[in-house]
Amino acid sequence: MNISKSALFLFVVALLGLAAGVGCGKKRPEGAQKELVVLCGSSFVKPSEQLCSQFTAETGVNVVTTVGGSEELLPLVKVGRKGDVLITHDPYLDYAAQAGVLGEHIEVGFVAPVLAVQKGNPRGIKSMEDLARPGLKVAITDPQYSTCGEMVFALLEKKGIKEAVMKNVENRLTKGHSTLGNFLKTQAADAVIIWNGVAHTFSDSLEVIRTPYEYDKDVRVHIIGLSYSSRPQALKTFIEFARSKGPAIFAEHGYVKEYEGATK
Repeated sequence: MNISKSALFLFVVALLGLAAGVGCGKKRPEGAQKELVVLCGSSFVKPSEQLCSQFTAETGVNVVTTVGGSEELLPLVKVGRKGDVLITHDPYLDYAAQAGVLGEHIEVGFVAPVLAVQKGNPRGIKSMEDLARPGLKVAITDPQYSTCGEMVFALLEKKGIKEAVMKNVENRLTKGHSTLGNFLKTQAADAVIIWNGVAHTFSDSLEVIRTPYEYDKDVRVHIIGLSYSSRPQALKTFIEFARSKGPAIFAEHGYVKEYEGATK
């Protein structure tokens, strides 16, 4: 990496560090010392909001959040040493360990790709193979930015239908899962493959098709205490609270491996 690229990278990290105040908790006042800063993956906002608000109500410790894609939050951890807690999924637990910032951590659920369609399933989609039918409007996440996208591309390749499905995707290759939910909500797509918990968020405007779990790996959701935290006692209290309450809260929001009765 040359000097100009290094400078640009640090500038981006600095900009990301200004994104606090979204999700659970209030915007951080300058000089605050008694709050915890949670770096929250954008796929986990709803359960994290619930967890943080309950934690504050029971302990009196304020929590503020920075929300972003896990790939965007990682530089804050590796380079900026920002935040006290990271809520993310595999493989970012390993990345935190490689960066030497992994503290106490817990597993609170799973993210799994699920096949979702418009309410009422007007196109009669029943399986992954149906996504190759000519004329369907399909949307998936871009594997360049998304673990889910990587998993979906690998499965489509394995099934021998990737080329046909991608013809139906056209320009609907997205970076974020909320965009997929909005595609179904606005009828801009007939079918999407989306994280289970995000599908749960859009349950008023989509249906999940019960399909076998055919992916080669499981993807766990982690709440990670960051080893460089300057609030170790508050962090320990948060991790213990998350250990007690987190799995049930994440399950309530759909972060389970066998979403809507899917079978492996």
